[in-house]
Amino acid sequence: MVDERPTLRFLGGAGTVTGSRFLLEHGGARILIDGGLFQGYKQLRLRNRSAFPVPPESIDAVVLTHAHLDHSGYLPALVRDGFAGPIICSPGTEQLVGLLWPDSAHLLEEEARFAAKRGYSKHERPTPLYASEDAQRALERVHARRFGDTIALPGRVEAELHHAGHILGAAHVRLRAGGRQLHVSGDLGRSDDALMLGPEPLAALPPAHALLVESTYGDRHHPDADPADELAPVLDRVLGRGGVVLIPAFAVGRAQAMLLHLSRLRRAGRLPAVPIYLNSPMAVDATALYRAHPDEHRVRGAELDDLYELATMVRTVDDSKLLNLRGGPMIIIAASGMLTGGRILHHLTAYGPDARNAIVLTGYQAGGTRGAALADGATALRVFGREVPIEAEVVQLSSMSAHADADQIIAWMRGASVDRAYVVHGEPGPADVLRSRIEHELGVPARVPEHLEQVSV
Repeated sequence: MVDERPTLRFLGGAGTVTGSRFLLEHGGARILIDGGLFQGYKQLRLRNRSAFPVPPESIDAVVLTHAHLDHSGYLPALVRDGFAGPIICSPGTEQLVGLLWPDSAHLLEEEARFAAKRGYSKHERPTPLYASEDAQRALERVHARRFGDTIALPGRVEAELHHAGHILGAAHVRLRAGGRQLHVSGDLGRSDDALMLGPEPLAALPPAHALLVESTYGDRHHPDADPADELAPVLDRVLGRGGVVLIPAFAVGRAQAMLLHLSRLRRAGRLPAVPIYLNSPMAVDATALYRAHPDEHRVRGAELDDLYELATMVRTVDDSKLLNLRGGPMIIIAASGMLTGGRILHHLTAYGPDARNAIVLTGYQAGGTRGAALADGATALRVFGREVPIEAEVVQLSSMSAHADADQIIAWMRGASVDRAYVVHGEPGPADVLRSRIEHELGVPARVPEHLEQVSV
């Protein structure tokens, strides 16, 4: 008898945190869950330039869990190369990719031009992974659907989006095909997050035959410390000596969380009246979206106003350059959060060599990124083709993650009926620790899949 169960292929997000790409096949149709960029180590980043494992034109639809580039950022390239189906996501995600994809394309184009001008690329004519027109074409394929709606997809597949916390619009996704139920966690937020509401529990949904569960912090417990309390002595120390505090932050989610904690410190009289700059047009625009989605976050009243009023919002390149001439004391929040690109790199070259200053790392730093190198004690970083000495103090906050930790992931799964779990979105160590906990504490068979592996759901 022919097995007509749907199949699942791990095209990314297996054995590594980034590059989320899962291919569900059923009824002659192909549904891609997420289309993310690989980030970090060069051997992973090179996958972004490789041919997609299946012809893009053979994919019938994409279901997107959330807007972060390691989940969505490859989709402009997929559309350029032939994908012509719908990209299904929540309304919040639709608005955020409208900011993220054009910005990503612009940065890729800018980096290629800069590499050509400075001659530090190995390629004679460096080209961006995709261009601005590719991002715009991809946005034309985006179709927003409400949380909880039943979404009909090709191949007699149905999908539902459920709140995942993490960032605005983030979803964990239930897919039904051939009488089988597949659940994909995406990135799960924290139940105790200061900014976002926690994820809807898995136990509230019907039984799942297979679960893909993230494991970014699969071997860790987030400390109970208030991030504002952790941040305050760093600010006192650095600003007191006239220094500049550089805060690399993801433009969506982390930048707004930093503004929230800084505003609480200032209201409590624990932050002096030094200038604060949010130097990211995308972060400025993303901050405005919090008023449009009050059902997804905890911020109300004066604290919501502070997200817009606390910092000077920097949009233009000229104003960004002027910050490098200003000197301290001041605080600059700028993307990207792992120092892989963006305006933070220009501030890093200006202020990183001065011991009066500080670089505050506020979240997960994927292996192979400049942020990870700093966290590991690097005294120099290669930026724009040259070595930049780092004399600034480097501080990694332990309490700022927007991802659920291992205990919170287990709590999210507890009480749910799951036949089998596949542990994804984690480095090998954390993924294996979480796999063991799922098996021993929840009694659910679990394993860490291999890149490009195929399984039956």
